[in-house]
Amino acid sequence: MMDGYRVAQIREAEARAIAEVGAEALMQRAAAGLATAILRQLPRAYGSHVLVVAGSGNNGGDALFAGARLAARGVQVWCWATGESMHAAGWAALRAAGGREVDDVAARQLLPRLDAVVDAVAGIGSRPGLDGPVAAFAQACRELDVPVVAVDLPSGLAPEPPFGEAPHFVADLTVTFGGYKLCQLLQPAKQACGEIELIDIGLELDEPSVRVWQPDEVAALWPRPRPVDDKYTRGVVGMDTGSVDYPGAAILGCAGATYSGAGMVRYLGDPKVAASVLSRFPNIVTAPGRVQALVVGSGWGDRKEKGVIGRAIATGMPLVIDADGLRHLTTPGHPGVLLTPHAGELAYLLGMERTALTADPLAAVVRAAEQTGCTVLLKGATQYVATPGVATVQVAVAGPAWTAQAGSGDVLAGICGTLLAAGLKPVTAAVLAASAQAMVAARHRGPIPPQELAAVLPTWIGDLEG
Repeated sequence: MMDGYRVAQIREAEARAIAEVGAEALMQRAAAGLATAILRQLPRAYGSHVLVVAGSGNNGGDALFAGARLAARGVQVWCWATGESMHAAGWAALRAAGGREVDDVAARQLLPRLDAVVDAVAGIGSRPGLDGPVAAFAQACRELDVPVVAVDLPSGLAPEPPFGEAPHFVADLTVTFGGYKLCQLLQPAKQACGEIELIDIGLELDEPSVRVWQPDEVAALWPRPRPVDDKYTRGVVGMDTGSVDYPGAAILGCAGATYSGAGMVRYLGDPKVAASVLSRFPNIVTAPGRVQALVVGSGWGDRKEKGVIGRAIATGMPLVIDADGLRHLTTPGHPGVLLTPHAGELAYLLGMERTALTADPLAAVVRAAEQTGCTVLLKGATQYVATPGVATVQVAVAGPAWTAQAGSGDVLAGICGTLLAAGLKPVTAAVLAASAQAMVAARHRGPIPPQELAAVLPTWIGDLEG
């Protein structure tokens, strides 16, 4: 997993390390790792051309000391100081190694000759955005396709949510120190960071703010039936979903549950929809009976029945509440209840504007978990899972944007139900379900309808066995 930290957490860890080993030692560790990473990006060491764009802070110092190491290897290094000053010791080291200073005009003229630009204008403590000449230079780097190596983060990018639209560098490689920053792991900022390389400089960090799952971790935890299992021990999922107006939600949810490996799926929704479900999935059982998890809410539409969500919560059974069911959530839940809203539904649940939520979805999903008492999976380009009382938010494996289409959430709710019925904790079930859908979509790219993506889940799950 990749652990991401807020600025305050990094700053506290840096302060502890500085008190122990000193600021100079930390900077030299960072410079050594940065220089090695830059060298890997160059066609060769001797004779390559690199421009260091340095601000006045410690990021600039890291880059200047790294530039001195590059110059010692035969790289021709220039430096453009974007602030009123440079890190004095770093500049002295680079100048002693043969580095030369240029102004903004000369820096622009050098661009076509460069093998790399080292962006060290601003660090995690700076405000988002770039001043005019630097913003124009960053744009020129993109237009001329000059490789950019960002120091800690692309300058101008907010290090953590909310992420705005301010001008910033776009990096091919971001070399970061001590721990991943949230902008390197969460969209839309992540796309500006390129490849990310983490350099260990000896920081001792506390619990992360986010934990981003990787495909191999999803594969390792996906439940597999034992030789002694039967349909009941594998897990029975109850589906109270769909309506006459939205029968497709019932079919899609049952597809997600069936194709993700449920031992049995019971359709417990609108009897008028049952025939449509059975015509597509004759394996579905419509008779009432025991279930190990229940999925409710998808495609309910304007359901008039009162208290259905409260009664389901009161049973203590693992429960997925999706879509229209969220509007019936009037009583506090418990962590065994999994809510699966998209941004608009979560905004409604929290009584806030959608634009405010999308500006900082990480804060919103944490607030939702604490306010409702439930585990919350916020669907979207980045999919977050928060549990009440737990500081770290889990982030699912990301998938292609093609999955943002009607019906995907219904399938996802069914997959969540299967995993809950198999005995997984809600937070794990949510992360695995969201990741599975993303990973299958990444394997089958394009505008493939959610029911067809659901149908290839068995092949994907079978491959996990390999």
